Amino acid sequence: MTIARGKAPHLMYGRQRGARGVISDREIRFKCFLQNTILDVLRSRPGWQEVQGDGEWDFYWCEREWLHANYDSMFLQEHQKILHFRNHYELTRKNLMVKNLKRMRKQTEREVGKIEAQGFDFFPSTFELPSEYHIFVEEFKRNPGMIWIMKPAAKSQGRGIFLFRKLKDIIDWKKGEYQPLGDPNASKDMPETYVVQRYIDNPYLIGGRKFDIRIYVLVVSFNPLKVWLYRGGFARFSNTRFSMDSIEDTYIHLTNVAVQKTSPDFDPEKGCKWSAQQLRKFLTAKHGHELASSCSGSQFKHIVKQLNLAIDNIIIKSLQSVQKIIINDKHCFEVYGYDVLLDDTLKPWLIEINASPSLTASGKEDYDLKCGLLNDVLNVLDLENRLSGKEKRVGGWDLLWDDGPVFTEEMTQDTGLPPYVHANSFLGCENQRKEHLREMYTLAQTAKKG
Repeated sequence: MTIARGKAPHLMYGRQRGARGVISDREIRFKCFLQNTILDVLRSRPGWQEVQGDGEWDFYWCEREWLHANYDSMFLQEHQKILHFRNHYELTRKNLMVKNLKRMRKQTEREVGKIEAQGFDFFPSTFELPSEYHIFVEEFKRNPGMIWIMKPAAKSQGRGIFLFRKLKDIIDWKKGEYQPLGDPNASKDMPETYVVQRYIDNPYLIGGRKFDIRIYVLVVSFNPLKVWLYRGGFARFSNTRFSMDSIEDTYIHLTNVAVQKTSPDFDPEKGCKWSAQQLRKFLTAKHGHELASSCSGSQFKHIVKQLNLAIDNIIIKSLQSVQKIIINDKHCFEVYGYDVLLDDTLKPWLIEINASPSLTASGKEDYDLKCGLLNDVLNVLDLENRLSGKEKRVGGWDLLWDDGPVFTEEMTQDTGLPPYVHANSFLGCENQRKEHLREMYTLAQTAKKG
């Protein structure tokens, strides 16, 4: 029986609501449009078989353009999984991300209060151009000498970004000397949308160099919201020591690998990356005994723990800002790449969110990270039906939010105190994913037999 439902009809088989489709009597058929680590992972996964052309599939790592063209006419069976939610761009286009965050902050202040709304103060002052140009000019005049950064709303890898401190620096842009809009259906006379944002001119530096942090987030449902945070990730460093004396030097100010690898003195062997584990160890060694006040000012936490809680807050509040807008579909999932910058007080700032974070490996360590991450995405999605559904950790993924915060207990040694309860968040912690998977699957199998 075929039932159409709203935007994305799919096949139903008389199962109870919330029941899962199970594949147990044949190989799992997959399609993949990429030719990098994800294809390697899928091809090497036991019991999975690649299909070509119009062959029937159970799992599809598709490109965004294909989804936009086909989603509304698709009929998906109970068990099928596909990358991307229908309107994922509500969070990943720079202008829409900020629009939704601003709306959610205003709503929170109106309904709960100003103190709670301060939890959204993790993105710099931002305006959309050309639509908010006059509002931006007023803000610009109120803050003389401030540095601003211009970014195309729908481009990635540092393309089209520049810094400026004078209004005349963007007059050419305002007159229309911009790159044509990428949307083939848009008017050719219509200017490309940009965001202009206060530039964070006091970044936290390591070895005199600026960096940002790539954080991986897996969303398997928006309603209810279910979010996983990966333990691994990396810091991307600029190739040149930081200075505000030369705001036009992209090798100083943009940490994107696509930009840095074009630097004349870029070393492909060393690259410009630290693992999330390296970064956490460095920050713990340097700031481990420093205290930071909480948002309310009434409690103090070790500053590195406070930093990780602040990053968790960025992830959850950004997703909540689009929770009622994203077209939820149990067949869809999303792997987001969050880019976060630390200032010199260790306050994290959200720079952007990527719906298609690069899966091309820059070296062996990067390849191992991405292969482990992607294998564990498949483990979380569990088309093989090996999990109990109650797991708080699957490989390197930790369940951060399940229609509410997820907590874990940590035993206190030799103190006689009860277990310490804290957020189930372990960004930058040790990731013995293979050992954990072996133990997890053994326990799950035993539980099913019992």
